Amino acid sequence: MPYSPELAERVRDALGARPSVREVKMFGGLAFMVNEAMVVCVMSDGDLLVRADPRRADDLLTSSGARPAEMGAGRTMGPSWISVSHDAIAAGEGLDFWLSVALEYNDTKTAAGRSERGRKARKATSERRNAPRIRAGATRVYRG
Repeated sequence: MPYSPELAERVRDALGARPSVREVKMFGGLAFMVNEAMVVCVMSDGDLLVRADPRRADDLLTSSGARPAEMGAGRTMGPSWISVSHDAIAAGEGLDFWLSVALEYNDTKTAAGRSERGRKARKATSERRNAPRIRAGATRVYRG
């Protein structure tokens, strides 16, 4: 079984009211994307991979069942990634807590990303508009 279908259904139900949610198979499990950024991933062993604010990682890792996520033995994924044991999310409030942590980070991350992408897009458009162009067969550069 590639991931825990029961946990996937619980996550699906919890995220159901949010706009722009989609599911993608990754990390050997089923990831839930909100605003095109991963929030959580349901793993095959019933654990939950949570993407959280790295500034909160030390505090969050003191929670029961939380540990740094690893991609292979001994290779941590970084402070934004926390693996939460099945036992810690077995009760509804455990899952609710970790989803709120992930969604809070997602909201700030995607809002910042949207403004950054918008700034970059406006800059690129401006640069294209102001770039010198050369007509085919022309010998001089003109602005038009």
